[in-house]
Amino acid sequence: MTGAAAYPDLSGQHVLVTGAARGLGRSVAEKLARCGATVAVTDIDAGGCDAVAAGICSTGGAALAYPFDVALRDEFMQAAARFAAHCGRIDAVVNNAMLLRYEPVEHITAETLSRMTAIGINGSVWGAQALLAHYDAARGGAIVNMASPVAEKGFPNTAAYSLVKGAIVTLTKVLAAELGPRNVRVNAIAPGSVPTPGALGLNDKAEYERRSRSIPLRRLGREEDNAEACAFLLSRAASFINGDILHVDGGIAAAG
Repeated sequence: MTGAAAYPDLSGQHVLVTGAARGLGRSVAEKLARCGATVAVTDIDAGGCDAVAAGICSTGGAALAYPFDVALRDEFMQAAARFAAHCGRIDAVVNNAMLLRYEPVEHITAETLSRMTAIGINGSVWGAQALLAHYDAARGGAIVNMASPVAEKGFPNTAAYSLVKGAIVTLTKVLAAELGPRNVRVNAIAPGSVPTPGALGLNDKAEYERRSRSIPLRRLGREEDNAEACAFLLSRAASFINGDILHVDGGIAAAG
């Protein structure tokens, strides 16, 4: 991160990323910092939060760790207020946090469904509220939500996960229409199959090999693929993109 910022140039932006202790969230936080942004690394995993923020700072980037439970509005707003107090404002929020669970619909418990929706849906609403409380209307703001191709096609054993991701797609479009007049762009990324640490606990190697053969580009997604897409959506190059669901899935959604 020393020297010129990586493309795209996000210098001067202050971005809060949820679920950033590992996986896609960590990759996004690290990429945004390489592009010059000051990043709030947030996650329920306090140790992971600290480690990611320290790693970013050790290579010349700017990051602060704010461990909290994204499902709890008060905790979210308090962390956002602390970040805004440090930086002067918040320019963007990346709503990435999610609980991964794949299981037959008859096995879904009330506790699991409640927790998944609280993190994925409620947390995305709190993220939008956090941005609105601390952005500069003249400069504008941006929100990037994390959707999924499962919101558009049926995958067995993903009822709860697909429910949450479908709601996030709808929320993205509604907020794009609602907040556009307030100079806030709202978009989403729909990652394909990426063997993150969380996903590896749910699928074995054979399943990932099968998936790679079904993807039109004939490879699995990489964490950096989604990080690059997120950096683009937060950049000036995407200044007229609002309400879009950007599929970073190798063509899975297009192939049907």
